[in-house]
Amino acid sequence: MDIRDIVAELEKEIARLNQIVTLLKRSNGDLTPKTETKRRTLSAEAKKKIADAQRKRWAKAKQAAK
Repeated sequence: MDIRDIVAELEKEIARLNQIVTLLKRSNGDLTPKTETKRRTLSAEAKKKIADAQRKRWAKAKQAAK
């Protein structure tokens, strides 16, 4: 097989894949999911707890760096 044959086969495959993508987009509308995800909210107490824990990790890392 020479390079021209390989290129021709690749172009055929690209065209076939483009057709498949077009058909999928038409049948499914948009390919991105339309699900709504609920966002969880943290209480002020939980945010403070997380922030304090992070500060503690930063302090530990700073001590280890010295």
